Amino acid sequence: MKRTIDVCLTPNLIEQHDLAGKVVLVTDVFRATSCMVAGLATGVKSITPVLEVDECLKLQAQGYLAGGERHAKMIEGFDLDNSPFSYMDEKAKGKDIAMTTTNGTFAINKAKGKADEILVASFSNLTPTAKYLQSIDKDVLVICAGWKGRPGLEDILFAGALVKKLSETHKNEEDSTHLATAAYDDAEDDMVAYLQRASHLKRLKSLAGDDIPYCLIKDQFDVVVHLVGDKLLLKN
Repeated sequence: MKRTIDVCLTPNLIEQHDLAGKVVLVTDVFRATSCMVAGLATGVKSITPVLEVDECLKLQAQGYLAGGERHAKMIEGFDLDNSPFSYMDEKAKGKDIAMTTTNGTFAINKAKGKADEILVASFSNLTPTAKYLQSIDKDVLVICAGWKGRPGLEDILFAGALVKKLSETHKNEEDSTHLATAAYDDAEDDMVAYLQRASHLKRLKSLAGDDIPYCLIKDQFDVVVHLVGDKLLLKN
C-alpha cells in the first residue's frame, strides 16, 4: 500500500497536520537548508539549529562557530552568514556550528519532538533524500520554510520536485501537494527564470549573488541530513 506525502506551505500551518509517526522534511531553499546540506556534505561536523541569536552566541562562547542571518543579512559578531559557500569554506570544516535564520531554523524547531524523524533537504540532495524516503515505511510531510509565515515559491518548487520523485511509492491527496507539483511542472525546465517572480528572490538579489543559481542545482551531494537530538548530522 502506498504511503502518503503532504506539503505544509508554511510553518504557521504545522498545527493543522498530525506529525506523529511521520517523517518531516524541512526545506528552506533560499538559503538555510542549502547551507546545511552543503556544509555537512563538505566537512562540517554538526549544525545546531536554534531560534534566537543569543542561543547562537552562547554556543559560540563554547567553541562553536555562529552562523545565520536576520532579514537576509549577516548578524553582527557571527562567524558565518547564510551563504552555502560560507559553510563550504575551509574554516568551517570539522567545526560544530550553531545556526539561526529567519525561517529555516524556525521551521525545524516548530517540528522538533513531534515527528518520528526530521530531515532537512534542498535541491542539492534531492535524489538521495527521495531514495531514503522510498526505503522506509513512513508517511512524509514536507514543511516549506517560506518567509515570516508566508509561503515561499522556491520551497514549494522543491516540494513539488520531491513529490514527483516519490510518485511510485507515495500518494498525494491534499490540494497543497497538487499545487506544489503543478508549480514544479511549470518551472522545471528553467527554475531561475520561473523564480524571477518569487518575492524572496527579489529580497535576496542584492545580497545573495551567486547563491541563487547555486541553490537550484540538483543533486550536488549524495547525502541525507537528519536531526539527532539538537544537532543536524549526516545520516549513515
